[in-house]
Formats: sequence, C-alpha cells, structure tokens
Amino acid sequence: MSLDEIDLKVLRHLMAEGRMTWSELAGKLELSTPAAGDRVRRLQERQVIMGFAALVNPAAIGCHLTAFIAVTLEHPRHRAAFIQKVQDLPEIQECHHVTGDDDYLLKVRCQTTQALEHLISKELKELPGLLKTRTTIALSTVKETPVLPIGVMGKE
Repeated sequence: MSLDEIDLKVLRHLMAEGRMTWSELAGKLELSTPAAGDRVRRLQERQVIMGFAALVNPAAIGCHLTAFIAVTLEHPRHRAAFIQKVQDLPEIQECHHVTGDDDYLLKVRCQTTQALEHLISKELKELPGLLKTRTTIALSTVKETPVLPIGVMGKE
C-alpha cells in the first residue's frame, strides 16, 4: 500500500489534531475542502486511518496505575482463550506478541493496586494454560503519544 506525500501530510495533521475540520485540513494541504475530505475517506477505506477517538487523561477518570504484565503461556493451544480474555478486559489497553522469555506484553490501566491484583489473580491467572506473569508498575510516564513517526527518515 503506497501513500503519497499528500496522504502523509493528511496523517501528520490528523494525528496532531484529530478534530480539525475538512476546511482547516484543506487549507493546510492547499486543496479544496471536498478533496481533503475525499483523501481522508480513502485513507479510512484503506484502513490506514482506523478511527477517531478522544484522548482522555487516565488520572482524570481515576486510572492512576499503569502496569506492564509479561505473560507466558504453557502451550500455543491456550492462545485463543488468552486472546479472547484480553479482548474482553477493558483494563488491558495493549497486547503485544513478543520475542524473548515471555509470549505477550500487556499494558494495563487500573484505578488501584487492588484492581491490578484482581486483574492478575482472578482474571488472568485463572486462565487455563497461563504459566506465569511478571508485572512492572510504572512510577510515572515521561512520554506517551499516539503520533506515529511519519517522515522521520528525512521525508518531511
């Protein structure tokens, strides 16, 4: 899937300000408003843009605890049940299949350490085939961004 320079500009602008109107976007791209809207729609149809969402401050809604949980499964046959459980738990924000000693790395947000304990002990560790978990609690976050590095390799 190739993206031209205008597509990349659309993505840069929308990642920085997702509520930008088609008219504002058109001005930045030096296109007509309908042309800017068509670009965005085509990027959505191609699933380059997967959706739009509000970025919410986790602390503002009581999610003061961020943790990373490394998960090791006993055997690949347990993968489907694990992935389904991950999809069902709203506290799990990200799930990555990784290399190394562990099988998966989860990023979770909880309100309290008790909520984290419940997530690990009652939701995850009770799954058949879950061999072990290793949890790291974040003390603070110095960088977290939804903006992807478009054009970092000299394409600006």
